[in-house]
Amino acid sequence: MKSDSAFGFDAATPRDEARRILARAFADGEIASAELDARVLLCAALGIDHAGLVRDPNAPLGQGADRLKTLASRRLGREPVSRILGYREFWGARFALGSATLDPRPDTETLIEAVLDHFAGNIEGSWRILDLGAGSGAILSALLQGLPGAFGVGVDLSPAACAVASSNLSAHGLGSRGQIICGDWASALSARFDCIVSNPPYIASSEIESLAPEVRVYDPRLALDGGEDGLAAFRAIVPAAASLLAPRGVVALEFGEGQGDAVAALLREASFSNFKFRLDLGGRERIILASELTSA
Repeated sequence: MKSDSAFGFDAATPRDEARRILARAFADGEIASAELDARVLLCAALGIDHAGLVRDPNAPLGQGADRLKTLASRRLGREPVSRILGYREFWGARFALGSATLDPRPDTETLIEAVLDHFAGNIEGSWRILDLGAGSGAILSALLQGLPGAFGVGVDLSPAACAVASSNLSAHGLGSRGQIICGDWASALSARFDCIVSNPPYIASSEIESLAPEVRVYDPRLALDGGEDGLAAFRAIVPAAASLLAPRGVVALEFGEGQGDAVAALLREASFSNFKFRLDLGGRERIILASELTSA
């Protein structure tokens, strides 16, 4: 941990001055979200919200100074803010994270938006949802919240991730409408689903070492590594989806930059058609929906 003098603040330092000190330290550490991270960690250390910081910017840090130094040291070590806090805000709700779960990204909210748009004509329907590679359960939970008549199943290979997902479902009052199964993709399933979603590992193995430390070090490799070309998980998921999709159902998959054509080709080989692409927050193709199966 950095020393008190290195950070430049102590218990007597005003809140807003400490925020500026942290933002400079994070920027010097080449952390792109320096200003935001400084504010979030300051509020977390003091147990206040942003309104409290705005209302009393000159209040001294007090006993929160030591905790702030600890949190700041972790962030300077490139641990993500969400890992430091132990949760991620996703689709307007808070989800606990664990070392075995992927940290849900804002771009993945595009997947939620696409699925809810697909069912917009009947959001109260008794839809059956399958999330392959459920991780923290954020995707499944968000879909169940948006489709109040639906029931969902989430599958993950990691027992630790399954435990986190189950806990998150219960925390959001969805325990009776969702089930988490520990397994290898859809190998243990035989039921039919109206909607099958997945944000699978899609980063080529050779590219993982070049990722930012926040991802490379703190996200589980199982949730990142998509094999030699980044498409290994899709080769398992797509045939399974073809056998489990109910009539007039929809498959929605997240993929990496530049992978859209290859994922569409895999879906086409499995007799899917009627493809629709959705763009992420950066304007890149990120989601593909396939809502029909061609006749054999």
